[in-house]
Amino acid sequence: MSEAQNGETPDPISVHNFSERLMEQTVHFHVMKLSGGFFLWVGSSPLLSNMAVSMSSRYDSMPLSTLVMGDPSDTSLNSLAQRLAKKTKKQVFVSCSLPTSDSGLSLLVEKRIKKEIQLHPGKF
Repeated sequence: MSEAQNGETPDPISVHNFSERLMEQTVHFHVMKLSGGFFLWVGSSPLLSNMAVSMSSRYDSMPLSTLVMGDPSDTSLNSLAQRLAKKTKKQVFVSCSLPTSDSGLSLLVEKRIKKEIQLHPGKF
C-alpha cells in the first residue's frame, strides 16, 4: 500500500544546493531529496548528459547499478552511484557534467559529496 493510499502524506521533494572551488573551477552540486532516495547532479555548467541509478539489493552486499543515459563505456558514474547508495542505504540517481578524464577532480568531487552528507544527512 502506498503512502497516499494509507492516508499518510508523502514527503515533499526538497532541494539542497552547494558549490565548491575544486582544481581551479567552481563545481556546483544540486541534491533533490526524494521519498526513499535522492537525485544528485554535479557540474560546472547546466547540462544533463548522463545519469546512473543505484540501489541496495538483499541478494548482494554491493548495490545494483545501471547507466540510464550517457556513454556506456564510462563506468565511473555507475561506481559513484554504487558507493553513494552503499553509504546512504538509499536509491541514488547521479548525473555528473564534469570532465571524466581528470581522476584527481573526480576524487575531490566525491570527497566533497561525502563531507556534505556528514554535515547535512537530512538533505540526502
